[in-house]
Amino acid sequence: MGIIQTLLLVLFAVSAVLLIIVVLMQDDQGEGLGGIFGGGSSAPFGSSSGNVLTKITGVLGVLFIVSSLGLAYMVRTPEDENVLGEARRSTATEQSENWFDDSSSEDSSSSDN
Repeated sequence: MGIIQTLLLVLFAVSAVLLIIVVLMQDDQGEGLGGIFGGGSSAPFGSSSGNVLTKITGVLGVLFIVSSLGLAYMVRTPEDENVLGEARRSTATEQSENWFDDSSSEDSSSSDN
């Protein structure tokens, strides 16, 4: 595993744990979905006044998504080693190698006549 993959994995794990902790620490006084659709605020999605924890949650959420996408990109299967490529290679080798002898089946069918 390369150094970049290791750093992304550490960033992923740390951001996941911190995101869980920060979400659990947040205040329970928010209106949630009820405030979004039925709130009396003039803003379309409620008031935009966020405290430090909501801003940290946003940053950690972005870090979590970016690190997970980076990890997925880094550890993907290379183009030439995917399942379809392997199936094509095995089909090509099966066609080049005779699994049964064509001449013996022709001999047996001609001797039956």
